Amino acid sequence: MGAIDVWAQLTTPRMAAQPWLATLLRWTGQEDKPLVPSVERTVAAMDAADVDISLIAAWYGPQGALITNEEVAAQIEAAPARFRGLASADIRNPAEAAREIRRWVDGEHFVGVRIVPWLWDLPPNDRRYYPLYAACVELGVPLCTQIGHTGPLLRSETGRLIPYLEDVLLDFPELTVVGGHVGFPWIDELTTLTVKFRNFHVDTSAYAVHRLPPAFVDYMKTVGASRVMFGTNWPMLSPKKCLARLGDLGLDAAQTEAFLSGTARRVFKL
Repeated sequence: MGAIDVWAQLTTPRMAAQPWLATLLRWTGQEDKPLVPSVERTVAAMDAADVDISLIAAWYGPQGALITNEEVAAQIEAAPARFRGLASADIRNPAEAAREIRRWVDGEHFVGVRIVPWLWDLPPNDRRYYPLYAACVELGVPLCTQIGHTGPLLRSETGRLIPYLEDVLLDFPELTVVGGHVGFPWIDELTTLTVKFRNFHVDTSAYAVHRLPPAFVDYMKTVGASRVMFGTNWPMLSPKKCLARLGDLGLDAAQTEAFLSGTARRVFKL
């Protein structure tokens, strides 16, 4: 079986126009390229790296819906064998946000929820997120969030794992959490939470694998071997670029299979 990309999005013109994307475009050499990929272009990029399924997400922030759940549903409908969705919602009305999550997440087309704390400038233990966490527990799906520094020109403090995400894991012991974007520079905190919480996982989105921090690669081979999933952050990075030097990591066959697809299939019940 091919790989599973657990962090992707089909960026809309609204999202592509956000000023905080300028840093990411500069880092990835895409300052002069359109950042609104089609379904066809996305599937072609997946095929080029033997990616079977991408989890594509909705994005909601204080500026409104950047990618709506309705838009994600239409993207899934255009390639139902290749996409699954991660729903999101506007947390300014927590009760309605929870209803929105329950409206879309069915475990088949939408298989989880993604909330991006730096977009709200609110750490994940803020009370406004909690109704969404409760909905994830009731629905039996993972919460996907970002850990580590913020690439866009916004504060990184919301990505600290301790105390913010640890509070969530303590308050919701039944909640499966997937922290995206590796967690650098707080790799020790990542290791600590992995040992402490069996329901905590992480993905490698926003990194080509040969650029992963050495401490994170060691983590992948030890305590994190069954917790790490492949992700890209498409369209900022392509699957082919992310996986081009996979062999340099020195993973054994079982670790490679778990990283590319096995852990994601288990966690998201694919």
